[in-house]
Amino acid sequence: MYVKPNKIKDMVTKEKPVYEQLYTKEERKLAEHIIQLEKSALDKWFRGDTSGYEQLWSRRSFTYFDAVVTERIDDHATIAKFLETIEGKLYADSYDFRSPRVQIGKDMAVLTYQLFAKTTLIDMEYNCIEVYQKEEDDNWHVIHSTWSFIQPMEKNFGKAKDIV
Repeated sequence: MYVKPNKIKDMVTKEKPVYEQLYTKEERKLAEHIIQLEKSALDKWFRGDTSGYEQLWSRRSFTYFDAVVTERIDDHATIAKFLETIEGKLYADSYDFRSPRVQIGKDMAVLTYQLFAKTTLIDMEYNCIEVYQKEEDDNWHVIHSTWSFIQPMEKNFGKAKDIV
């Protein structure tokens, strides 16, 4: 299905999203907690400190996709080695954590958001997906993380018809 990008923007409202209106008190509290966990890791990340994510990402079960990595990372030990390569090298004066949404299930939550930052290594424009799970220690950890570049679709599907 092809939808012109500006048509999607026209569909977004400024009102409180329906999903937030439907949160229970406990779900709202959990959504705020998940967002705070992520923002705490990002605050450290943009000060050159990778420990926020190193601690947030699950040691028990973890997978990771990134736009600059060609294959999935399948464990915490491998991602920890990657984090060592950028420790103390990535800085940004500020970042834009845009449109966070938390979808909640039993002992799991999915956080999606867009991230924008001009850093010492790259200009970041990412769609981020973080799958959180409540682990045996009653703490929430990310069991899957995907960071993909925000970019218009480059693939040509032949004749694309406007459907919206």
